[in-house]
Amino acid sequence: MEKIEFVRFNARQDRTFFVAKRFSQYLNERVLDVGCFEAPLRGLLKPGTYIGVDMAGAPDVHLNLDSAERLPFGDGEFPTVICIEVLEHLENLHRMFGELVRVSQKHLIVSLPNCWRDARRPIERGKGDFAHYGLPVEKPLDRHRWFFGYGQARTFLNAMADKYHLKVTEIFATEQPRNRLVRFLRRLRYSRDAYANRYVQTIWVVFSREG
Repeated sequence: MEKIEFVRFNARQDRTFFVAKRFSQYLNERVLDVGCFEAPLRGLLKPGTYIGVDMAGAPDVHLNLDSAERLPFGDGEFPTVICIEVLEHLENLHRMFGELVRVSQKHLIVSLPNCWRDARRPIERGKGDFAHYGLPVEKPLDRHRWFFGYGQARTFLNAMADKYHLKVTEIFATEQPRNRLVRFLRRLRYSRDAYANRYVQTIWVVFSREG
């Protein structure tokens, strides 16, 4: 299994701070943030280097990512493109991934959530109601279109690397911090993939353009 980094995201801004620090080496030039919503990363990067795209929030470019055939940018226009926990919200996930590759020049940073982890406990306890899925009375604004575990997300991202001739420069997982004894006992009980599907929160990949 990939390396695990133990991080707790208590709020959405915590994830933004993590991205800015963890991937700082890739964020020195122009950055395109696809699915930025309120664009919190804008204030953490050098002025004039950030462009955010989304259908809501405070993006620089308003675009319905779920219906757009193309991103409104040229081939290889941005040295770095990031798409952090966005693709699972899009029906056109596969087409949009191709667009992320097209407009990136050097690096593409993508993260996907482990949906199984978030759903496992409510299902086991018979609650039948968990974030991003289900049948709420009012149509939710923040809804996932895809339901997958860590292993399937990893397979997808590796397959995209092969399809678009990308190099996987980094691949790792994040998990909420836990007592070391608890983690040890969990690893004894579950195989590597079973452990990842049950407890890992997010998978992160840095792709680089070959050549």
